[in-house]
Amino acid sequence: MYISRTPLNTARPETMRLLASPYRMHAAVENAFPPDACRKSDEGRILWRVDSSAGPTHETWLYVVSPDRPDFSHIAESCGWSASGSGETKDYTPVLDRIKSGQKWRFRLKANPARKVLADEGRTPNSKVVGTIQGHVTMEQQADWLLRRAEEHGFRVCATPEGYDQLVLSQRHKERFERDGRRVTLVTAVYDGVLEVSDSYLLRHTLCFGMGRAKGFGCGLLTISPLG
Repeated sequence: MYISRTPLNTARPETMRLLASPYRMHAAVENAFPPDACRKSDEGRILWRVDSSAGPTHETWLYVVSPDRPDFSHIAESCGWSASGSGETKDYTPVLDRIKSGQKWRFRLKANPARKVLADEGRTPNSKVVGTIQGHVTMEQQADWLLRRAEEHGFRVCATPEGYDQLVLSQRHKERFERDGRRVTLVTAVYDGVLEVSDSYLLRHTLCFGMGRAKGFGCGLLTISPLG
């Protein structure tokens, strides 16, 4: 597995065009790999996420985790800086091998916090239909979505259920874009915090295969970094 990142120049029109549509960005990420490359293997699948800093530099990066090494030259040419090259790619194995139960790491996750409606909730024009996917929209619902699923993905969030002290939610949006002539709406949120590893195998699997829905549209990529 590989973990990669490439900088995006938001002053360029093509960059803003890609950022406005997860569907277009998905295509750009797919084109970083040859047709015969692995999109999904026993080791993991292609996952991606766009990170934008709120600091004075306002940096924007595209992060990708993948079974094969990507080539971002086409993205760098139209969406990057000529002096910055096409980003960097590293072997993910050393990080994955370091993960042990009981460790604590900082984490970031962009997710599509949603649920499938399992019961008829009324017959008004705005009622929810059984079997449909509904996005969680309140901060409490979105935080609860992660806390309820963390253990089955190999970790615990270091936070209190009452205050979510060390769990920060940001960039909570409804993303709307066109896909094959259809209007798609995704509820998304970025989660930052500290996790404790409860099952190292499950967490490694989550880092390589993602978490939640809409993985093809920039959601589901969990990344970790050392505390300090």
